[in-house]
Amino acid sequence: MKKEQVELAITGMTCEHCAASIAKRFEGKPGIINEVISYPDGKGKFSYDPDVITKEAIINTINGVGHYKVAGEINSPVNKFDSQTDFDLIIIGGGSAAFAAAIYANEQSLSTLVVNAGLPIGGTCVNVGCVPSKFLIRAAESIRHASYSPFSGVKPGKATWDYGQIIQQKRELVDAMREEKYENILDTLEFVKTVTGWAEFLDSKTILVDGEQKYKGLKFIIATGATTFIPAISGLDQVSFLTSKSIFELDELPESLTVLGGGYIALEIAQAYHRFGSKVRIIQRSERILSSQPAEVSDELARHLREEGIGIISGTSIEKVNQQEGKVRLFINSQGQSQVIESTHLLVATGTKANTSNLGLDKISMALEKTGHVKVNSLLETSVPNIYAIGDVTANPAFVYAAAYEGKLAVRNAFNGAQLNTDFSALPWVVFTDPQIAGVGLDEKEAEVLGIPYEISRLPLSYVPRSIAALDTRGFIKLVRNTETDRFIGARIVAPEGGELISQITLAIRCGMTVEEVATTLYPYLTLSEGIKLAAIGFSKDIAKLSCCAS
Repeated sequence: MKKEQVELAITGMTCEHCAASIAKRFEGKPGIINEVISYPDGKGKFSYDPDVITKEAIINTINGVGHYKVAGEINSPVNKFDSQTDFDLIIIGGGSAAFAAAIYANEQSLSTLVVNAGLPIGGTCVNVGCVPSKFLIRAAESIRHASYSPFSGVKPGKATWDYGQIIQQKRELVDAMREEKYENILDTLEFVKTVTGWAEFLDSKTILVDGEQKYKGLKFIIATGATTFIPAISGLDQVSFLTSKSIFELDELPESLTVLGGGYIALEIAQAYHRFGSKVRIIQRSERILSSQPAEVSDELARHLREEGIGIISGTSIEKVNQQEGKVRLFINSQGQSQVIESTHLLVATGTKANTSNLGLDKISMALEKTGHVKVNSLLETSVPNIYAIGDVTANPAFVYAAAYEGKLAVRNAFNGAQLNTDFSALPWVVFTDPQIAGVGLDEKEAEVLGIPYEISRLPLSYVPRSIAALDTRGFIKLVRNTETDRFIGARIVAPEGGELISQITLAIRCGMTVEEVATTLYPYLTLSEGIKLAAIGFSKDIAKLSCCAS
């Protein structure tokens, strides 16, 4: 595909809506690679394939929209960057959401500036989140497998491991993935420039980086992510505590670890470090871990964690914290009884807060949620017309793949006039404990609130042939269907490798498949995924009365 560029002076625009109206005329037009229409500058930049559309056709299209007219071609060449300080798009943040936006902006030949500070480029996921945590979870899992077997003829031995060596291998993996998936990719993005520093809005079109350099942008995307929320507990600021960011940098294994919080981050770390050999206790304020999920889900996981030897104290209030002789002491009240919990290390995993401080959002009157997240609509627009926000800095689902999805969508809405709404109706999620917790769509309580007629099918893994043969029947598969349409509206799964099962229901929801279609699909026998088929059959038949191969 050939690519040429032209910059045109446009008269008649009186507001941002005018620019959007012109851009709308080029949406999906053959030969148009990208267009950027600027009302303040009174011009439009176009990248196009001259074999498909001519410059004259572009001009005629503009002249055919309302009272807008092309006053002439701006003869200065449209370079990679018109200047070193003026950009089509400025992205604040350097994580997965920002990267997705930058990659798509580069494909559209948009001059783009990425401003990153805090974590190295790549953000939370590769540096201190998904990648290191899942590496350590798998390492701890291998210790568990070496030390335990449900088979009477298999006599496991005592596994040996070097925690410091595991951490070093983790660092090497993180460095390699950051280089391969982020730094090297940045080098290939022709239209993207990066600077390191803290950005602050001076007005809706200008930022100041590190208090020194000003940059101007036609559009902005805030993708600054989130960080650990530190609760207001008496004495906490006087003790040494860990977060999910710092615990993965310890070279020595904690002898004992108290985990504050019962969400997915807290639970994943708690189980992994228990398997590494730490004495672990979870302190949870609510009555259940994973309190956002139905009781049957959280209770099932809690039972298996306790059976492994992990302490869970729920329904607690923490009165104060102090540190004496190298030990952190928590004074708590649980079920009306006071007690003191002592450990060598304390992990705070009580949720996250959006990174919005010091961005100068008050200077541009940007609206925030009560939680402190940047408020966005379904188009990812903020209250400031030319500024969008994506990823964990918003209150949208806080998953790396959701953030990446938002990144591309925001650029399309900002520059292509796409008017695409975010759609999380088929968003899967996984808690990487063992057994794993996975879900998508609605549970039955959510369906009831929305007035959707529903029915559930709950299949214990003790009815799944693969689980029976593996002597591991921990968990269940629960499917939710709309009784009027016979279509899936949600699922909750507790199972070893449950995360590998949830995509089936995700696709079924997205593609509008019926329960009958899944129930009559051929599944390989003695696979865990066959449990999805059996659970679908369970809407109409009693699985307990079927033979292994019956359908």
